[in-house]
Amino acid sequence: MRITKFTHSCLRVEGAGVLVVDPGAFSERSALDGADAVLITHEHIDHLDPAALTEAFGKNPGLRLYAHADVLVQHPEFAPTATAVEPGDEFEAAGYRVRVHGGQHAVIHPDIPRIANVGYLIADETTNLYHPGDSFTVPEDTTVDTLFAPLNAPWMKLAESIDFVRAVQPGRAYALHDFLLTETGARISDQHLERLSGTKYAHVAPGTTIA
Repeated sequence: MRITKFTHSCLRVEGAGVLVVDPGAFSERSALDGADAVLITHEHIDHLDPAALTEAFGKNPGLRLYAHADVLVQHPEFAPTATAVEPGDEFEAAGYRVRVHGGQHAVIHPDIPRIANVGYLIADETTNLYHPGDSFTVPEDTTVDTLFAPLNAPWMKLAESIDFVRAVQPGRAYALHDFLLTETGARISDQHLERLSGTKYAHVAPGTTIA
């Protein structure tokens, strides 16, 4: 399994097939080139770019899309190749085993209604990774090899990210959801995660491939 981190919250997983998670408006459209399947955690534009998906479907009508029903109802144009998922589901996509976790987006503010958000545990025969979307939901009854931990957002503080990594206890962790941070801010947050998360942690540049 090779994982390429694109800008913000987008991951491209290659090996058994090509699986892309959260190709949003901040991420590069090239993440979708040759993709077999796409997983969407929730409806926000930084995780789901409808125009980019439309372009990808135009190039590959066989592309499969997986997302919560609350997301898919907003995009009937993708219905022919879309599958609704919810926490507890397990399925195969692009040759990977995928288990769905979570349920709701983290609280932004009590006055802002919460929306559906799902996390994905993606596995092949030798390893796995976990993408939580916009939440700190800890996947139950499983060992996570590679965790992608949110680094900065209107809905979080750094202490929550540190505690999230500690709770998951992954073999290694990488920064996710990082586009809104300045270079200086990211460096400060990274230093805390490196020191306090309890595992090997790294913040990689967009385009970096992790073996």
